[in-house]
Amino acid sequence: MRTNRRKYNEWITAYLFLLPDVAGLTLFVFVPILYALYISLFDWNLLSPKVFIGFDNYAQMFKDNQWWKSLEITFIYAIIYVPLLFISSLFFAVLLSNFKGKFMNTVRTLYLMPFAITSVISAVIWIFLLDPRSGFVNKALALVGIPHQPFLGSITQALPTIILVLIWINLGYNMTIFLASIKDIPADYYEAARMDGANRWDAFRYITFPLLRGISVFILVVSTIGSFQVFDQIKVMTGGGPANATEVSVLYLYKQGFQLLNMGYTSALATMLFLIIFILSIAQLKIFSNKE
Repeated sequence: MRTNRRKYNEWITAYLFLLPDVAGLTLFVFVPILYALYISLFDWNLLSPKVFIGFDNYAQMFKDNQWWKSLEITFIYAIIYVPLLFISSLFFAVLLSNFKGKFMNTVRTLYLMPFAITSVISAVIWIFLLDPRSGFVNKALALVGIPHQPFLGSITQALPTIILVLIWINLGYNMTIFLASIKDIPADYYEAARMDGANRWDAFRYITFPLLRGISVFILVVSTIGSFQVFDQIKVMTGGGPANATEVSVLYLYKQGFQLLNMGYTSALATMLFLIIFILSIAQLKIFSNKE
């Protein structure tokens, strides 16, 4: 009887600790998702009463070429950004894992500093650095004989430039996660590998990388989700320009919802984007996760 009562008290205590998180998720995640699904069935501009139109918003979405263009730009961005961020984060984490003491702590802090800066401030900093006339980057390029580049003002350069800026911002965070996981790998594994004649590449290939499988999947999934939700830096740095070359999906949603006040149509687009992110996340987990 006492054992049952003790288990009951433990369950109650556990659920009480979980209650704030569950309440927060319900209030700020699940309820907005359900409400967006509901609003997507209406024609509504925030000012006039809602008019039920069924699935007309979804039918309009499939005919909206600008929406599909923004989705194409988002996919291009994600295909370039996610692998580059993953590889660079892992590379620097492995590199720094060979150092110890104050040097490693200093370098890790330097890498984390861009992530600690708010997204708007970091975007403004890079606007000044990339200024086509007086920016520091162009002045540095001029020293080696390279002419001034338009960067954010170029249709072909704007998106790659934003990708590099976002890698600079998020590199330190992902690197720190990789570095912490590398530090958890027992040193005995590497000592045994050295005794068997393995070099550093062999140690990375057969020990480090396989044992980082779980955290690698986590970083890939989170980075993919983040790439489909990118908004702040693009809104500040280019506003979707030039000529809509950087108008990603979330920015297009923002324009439809808060500039044109097409809240019903925006909710339909948001629902579609949610489904795309959900399917991609599940696919990545199925492909990269250990089936065992």
